[in-house]
Amino acid sequence: MSTKSQCVFCTLPRERVCAENDHAVWILDGFPVSAGHSLVIPKRHVASFFDATEAERLGLLSLLDKARDEVTRKHAPDAFNIGINDGVAAGQTVLHLHIHLIPRYRGDRVDPRGGVRWVIPEKADYWTKSES
Repeated sequence: MSTKSQCVFCTLPRERVCAENDHAVWILDGFPVSAGHSLVIPKRHVASFFDATEAERLGLLSLLDKARDEVTRKHAPDAFNIGINDGVAAGQTVLHLHIHLIPRYRGDRVDPRGGVRWVIPEKADYWTKSES
């Protein structure tokens, strides 16, 4: 696990911060998968959502709402995926909790059904099996 002094989210340049509250910051993702892809990050160095305090969780969700409003105003997405990779086995590469807000646009995938289920592709498409 990275220490606070080595953590990219603990050492963010102030100019990256779009907004903040007492417990969290909102930034645009450095490697966006779509226009407006955002991260909401607790100020305290904590790896897991389940280790965040209730106040931190409320701060994160409040800022997630603000990010959604701003991204909607600037980019007019048709929908969103919201996700947390919680732990290395779940794909977490920066071991500091962060919530992805990923704007989705009609036509960005031929068939968007399943959304976040595609993290395990062979199990994502449950509807084809149920239609046969």
